[in-house]
This record gives sequence, C-alpha cells and structure tokens, in this order.
Amino acid sequence: MTPFDAPEFAGHEHVSFFTDDGTGLRAIVAVHSTVLGPAAGGCRLWPYPSTAAALADVLRLSEAMTWKNALAGLPLGGGKSVVIADPSRRTPELLAAFAGCVERLGGRYWTAEDVGVGIDEVEVLARHTRYVFGLQHSGQKTGDPSPFTARGTFRGLRAAVRHRLGRDDLDGLRVAVQGVGHVGFELCRQLHEAGAKLTVADTNPAAVARAEAAFGAIGVPAASIQDADVDVYSPCALGGTIDADTPNRLRARVIAGAANNQLAHSAIGEALRARGIVYAPDFVINAGGMLNAGCDILGRYDREDVLRRIDLIHDRTLEVLARADRDDVSTEAAALAMARERLRTAAGAPR
Repeated sequence: MTPFDAPEFAGHEHVSFFTDDGTGLRAIVAVHSTVLGPAAGGCRLWPYPSTAAALADVLRLSEAMTWKNALAGLPLGGGKSVVIADPSRRTPELLAAFAGCVERLGGRYWTAEDVGVGIDEVEVLARHTRYVFGLQHSGQKTGDPSPFTARGTFRGLRAAVRHRLGRDDLDGLRVAVQGVGHVGFELCRQLHEAGAKLTVADTNPAAVARAEAAFGAIGVPAASIQDADVDVYSPCALGGTIDADTPNRLRARVIAGAANNQLAHSAIGEALRARGIVYAPDFVINAGGMLNAGCDILGRYDREDVLRRIDLIHDRTLEVLARADRDDVSTEAAALAMARERLRTAAGAPR
C-alpha cells in the first residue's frame, strides 16, 4: 500500500520514509499542510506492529496538527513524524539519525516531543538539526510543553462543563482521567485545586499510585475507566480510545482531554451528539503546548502573552460548541469547518 492509498492520506503535501542501516532507524515524516507556515508537530517513537499502522498514525496526527495550529491562530502548518522502535532501544545514535532526516527536509518540518520522545530526547535531536522546538528554557527556549498543554485542556474542559452542565465552578465535579503521565498528572493537579473529585487509570501502576497519593484520586483498571460514574471523561493517553462502544458505555456527559486523535473515526462524533455527550475536540483544547513551544520556531517568547493566548482556549471552545449547536453538527465537524475557513483565507491572501 502506498501513502496515496491510505484512508488517512487526506491530501498530504509530502510524506517521507527514512531508513538507516547503522542504527536500524525506520521513520516516517508527514507534512499535511504548509499553507500557514512550516509544518510543526512532534515525533512519536513507538513499536508499531506494522509499517501500515505507523503510516496511518502519522497521517492522522499530521492532519490534526494542521487544524490545531490553525485554530490556535499560529502561523504554522501541520506535520508529524514517527519512529518505529521500542522506547527501550531509543539510543542517542538512533535519535541522531532521525535528526539528520529532519535536517535534510530544510525547515519544511519542525519536530518536538511526543509519546516516546521526551524533553531529554529533544535536546539530543537539537544537537543534530536546527529544526527542533520545545527545548529546555534558556533564553528564547520554551521548555517542557506539558504544563501548557494541561493548562489549555483545563480551560477547554471548563468551557465544555459550562456549555453542557451549566456550571462555572468545578467544586465536586467528578472527572475520570485516562492516562496520568506528564500532561494527565498536571491536569489532575489543576482539577484537584479547583475542587474536582478524580478517578484515574493508567497502564503504569506507579502513575496511578502517585495520583492517588497527591490528589486523593480513586484508581481503577484501565479497561474500566470509561464506565466510571463521573461527569467528565478526560482521555490523556494515546488516541483512538473513544470507539464505537464508548457512546453507550459512558456515564459522563462531557469528554474533554489532552490526548490527540481521541475519536477512533469521525462518525463517533455524531454518535456522541446523539447521546447528548459534549465532546470538546482535542485539537481545540490541547493546543496549549503548541502555543508555548511554537515560539521556538517563531523566534520570540513572551511567557505572559503565551499564557494569555492559552487561556483564550476557553472562549474558543465555547465558540466551537455554540457553532455545533447552531449548525446541528458534531463538535468535531464544527471545529474542522472553522479551521478550514482560516486555511482558505490564508491561501487566498496575497503572499
């Protein structure tokens, strides 16, 4: 199967496959759009079961970055990369080989952290390519994007709760957080400080224990987190966890989380709407990390301005949800329509 045949191809501008015999590197870089600016999105290092699975993931992630950056008001396009490898075999040599591939693209694509590639690995990449963002804070460097992603997700969650449940405060709100890694744990902290009652799940028992100790959270098995008796379900792990069974399983009336590509496929958005469940589109509310880290690409960093723009995710989420109600469409369809409008405007503007 070629990239053109993949159901997820979605009009990508550029897809590159890279290999390196010396390190065993197998990587794919997908550039969905550069209409607004250079494509920007992290690198995911994961032991995909097949090249086809890796290709499908990178194409979906890349497209989502286009919509995320467009709705965030950033002059950046959408791209993503994947390295097919077990994280336990993530060597400096492998990272250097991948960085060389990014460098050869000449700035068409900028890479950063994602699943399997943390802030330390990003620093290794930066030694071998100029086209890296989300670096440790030093001068103009923006540092770990996780707290900023959590901040934006928190603001989007509050907006969705206001829209669906008619309340501005979160005191006593019951939230189930799936995945309590860097972003999920920080989101739990903010929810806890706002008075929310937390149920958490993670494939890592130590992460669950940490959330239980820090926030009085109730840990449940990962397989049953969607069945929790809560008001909000917050996916903060890998994508695709909201599948065809989810609308009938969920007791929550709101979905608002930090994970990318939460819907297994777009039709699920309509199923959620039919069940009266409000889904805050992930590419709308998880843009905080990109708003911060993108400053490395743009060459200017004003932390207070970044925080102000992240906090506007609350109002942008309300706008998306109101448009979905007005147009009688799913919230994902409403958000995509808004993002595409910005791209069309940019494409028609004089260069």
